Amino acid sequence: MAGLQTPLCRALGIDYPILNVGFAESAGPELAAAVSNAGGGGVLGASGVPAHETLRRIERVRKLTDRPFGVNIIIASLERPGVSEEWRAEVRARVVGIIQDGVPFIVFFWGDPAPFVEEAHRYGVKVFIQVGSVEEAKSAAAAGVDAIITQGFEAGGHVKAKESIWEVLPEAVKAVAPVPVLASGGIGNGAGIARALRLGAQGVSLGTRFVACEEAYIHQAYKDRVVRSRAEDTFYSADLFDGGWPGAPHRVIKNKTFEEWDAAGRPPPGSRPGEGTIIGTLRYPWGEEEEWPRYAAGMIVPDFEGDLEYAPMWAGESVGDVKDVKPAGEVVRDLVREAEAALAFSG
Repeated sequence: MAGLQTPLCRALGIDYPILNVGFAESAGPELAAAVSNAGGGGVLGASGVPAHETLRRIERVRKLTDRPFGVNIIIASLERPGVSEEWRAEVRARVVGIIQDGVPFIVFFWGDPAPFVEEAHRYGVKVFIQVGSVEEAKSAAAAGVDAIITQGFEAGGHVKAKESIWEVLPEAVKAVAPVPVLASGGIGNGAGIARALRLGAQGVSLGTRFVACEEAYIHQAYKDRVVRSRAEDTFYSADLFDGGWPGAPHRVIKNKTFEEWDAAGRPPPGSRPGEGTIIGTLRYPWGEEEEWPRYAAGMIVPDFEGDLEYAPMWAGESVGDVKDVKPAGEVVRDLVREAEAALAFSG
């Protein structure tokens, strides 16, 4: 291997097999472009972002970089019971708009990519899907995706995985070969990247490490909490921040919401302390704003006004590897240097 170059790098036209997770509106054009300009694969977040704003953001990325980049969108609502047909149609239309815009690659999560693969390929768009199991990886490979991101239980944010990344990764690599597999969850430094590559991954997708970077559109207090936290400060549950996405397991940093819920005996949704209380107001960069009820999912953006201790701070077990907040390009360069040193040491 020449440095960190993998076949995936050559297929995408990137220098290093390092992607940032497209964590909704907080993974904006500045973050995606900075990662791509540093040689990685920058990913723009589109989940929850209006269609017109998504297209505007894609154009902004193109103004900031001439390197390949991707767009991430969660498609869980296309299959989740209770979701209106109007909302399903809106999500489908948003996906089609991204594809027809001709972005280099699209990253799906929590759903079936099969309905979109043929059209994406017709527009020259590569299709990635993040999965939580080997069986889901096999289904994605059969659908014709171009790469699979295997998530581990250690991941932050919404977590579909039930096993450690170090257990599921080698199994997925073997099961879907020759489809490229990337690793995600619990990886926050170059040593983790090297370990994933040695297990057959062709790249990594990192969330927590890129939450704590200057370009992430995230409240500074959230970034600082990531820097101060350790793996044991995170908590996995399906019953904590479930507002807007009931039943979806997730990992967050413990805060007042967790402490008060834990002290009450961890009651189920509908019986939790302060349920329905408004904790603040979210103001989105495209001009919209909304009240934020306690236990709701969402990203703490810089324009959030309210009590941060009651809002979710998504983070994985790799928080202990995050020592500072710095520019995304510097994060990529640090990771590359560390990974190359780890690979050289291991021979």
